[in-house]
Amino acid sequence: MSEETSASRAGPSDGLTAVDWIGACQRIAGAQRKLFDAQRGIAVRTVYEGFGEGGDRALALDRRSEDIVFAELERIAANGHAFTAISEERGEVELGGGGDLRVVIDPLDGSLNARRMLPSYSLSIAVASGPVMADVDLGYVYDFGSGEEYVARRGQGATLNGDALRAEGPGYGLEVVGIESSKPERTLPLLEGLVGKAYRIRSVGSIAISLAYVAGGRFDAMVTGRACRSVDAAAGQLIAREAGAAVEFADFELRSASLSLDARYHVAAALDRELLDVVLEAQGRVEGAVAGNA
Repeated sequence: MSEETSASRAGPSDGLTAVDWIGACQRIAGAQRKLFDAQRGIAVRTVYEGFGEGGDRALALDRRSEDIVFAELERIAANGHAFTAISEERGEVELGGGGDLRVVIDPLDGSLNARRMLPSYSLSIAVASGPVMADVDLGYVYDFGSGEEYVARRGQGATLNGDALRAEGPGYGLEVVGIESSKPERTLPLLEGLVGKAYRIRSVGSIAISLAYVAGGRFDAMVTGRACRSVDAAAGQLIAREAGAAVEFADFELRSASLSLDARYHVAAALDRELLDVVLEAQGRVEGAVAGNA
């Protein structure tokens, strides 16, 4: 993997220990579960409210999910803690005066799945002591479909529902590969690049969950067909790395992959470096193929 910053190698900052971030994330996930239980059905979930700061059309469900997150963050700030929240819908918001500590949030990763009543969508929250992926101290992903909670602390490993998580598969190479951001025109060159190299393909519809699946050895690798945002990957990439997986952001090292909302990059992860190189080669075909068909 890419070289990390000296700050990353040194371990978590005081910003991780000053607040019970796991407890905060669990309260948020609990409140969101109640929201989703109250809003069931495709019609009620297919209501839009403009565009989020991340550039995507925003569902009312996205907005309500984010409101739950910010209610908890504002409570933390009211208790004397300062940080900058980076969220898909509201953008960058300074709370308690702002500062170097960043909380990177995707309140609903897999919005299309949630809208269509497909069970794979998640809450993704990362806490970072600096501006890049290498500075992420804590990653939290909650899968609402399975009720599974993934947690990673920098330098302390990763867990699934409290049990140690390891990026270890059955050893059959690329038996199962997850593809995300899977528009047909972007999926085709990925599939062509994996012909004869991968046995089966799966598309979950949530980058955070796919990264967590690599962390637990459920996927041998995952790869995006479209550049993602920091909010999609910040928590999941730490979970995968702390579980022992190899993770890479195309054209960026961990120390240069920004956490800002306007940053865009492809992400790939695999159980080991050899498998990662295979999916990175396939990923490299995408932009050229799309440009050639424009």
